Amino acid sequence: MKQNTMKKKSVVKLVLSGLSLSALLTLSACSGGDNTAAEEPAAVNETETVVVEPEAPVAETEVATEPAVEAEATEVAEAEPTAAAETEVLAADAGAKLYEKQCKVCHESGLLEAPKFGNKEDWAPHLAKDIDTLRMHSAKGFNKMPAQANAEVSEAQVHAAVDYMVAAVS
Repeated sequence: MKQNTMKKKSVVKLVLSGLSLSALLTLSACSGGDNTAAEEPAAVNETETVVVEPEAPVAETEVATEPAVEAEATEVAEAEPTAAAETEVLAADAGAKLYEKQCKVCHESGLLEAPKFGNKEDWAPHLAKDIDTLRMHSAKGFNKMPAQANAEVSEAQVHAAVDYMVAAVS
């Protein structure tokens, strides 16, 4: 009897883990912004039936998403097109200002192998990539480069800072 209770608890934990993972993937897919197809997570079917086969026969368990999770995902999905449609207007010196405030810490000294500001040799391998790739890596993060776009700094501001640094070595 005790073993059967433990199996039921395991099934419940598995189902809750599946729900949590499903909700996380759904929300992260909604907040992706400019992600390319290669970076998007696989689609998740939120009403998928999960079958757990323990030693003793147990009926199939149908997993239904919680209405709150669906509502949040819908709200995020509806808000995104509006934000993407709006173009942020930046001051001419927005890139220089963000560089001085945030980027300079690493790019002045070469911290974390960051290419030093104005050093053509350091920037050469990065310039071999297209500007859109540099902007994306700066905004979203790549290897040792942490993501710079956040609640306080928009992707447009990060792109302006990248353009400012690239202009210094071009």
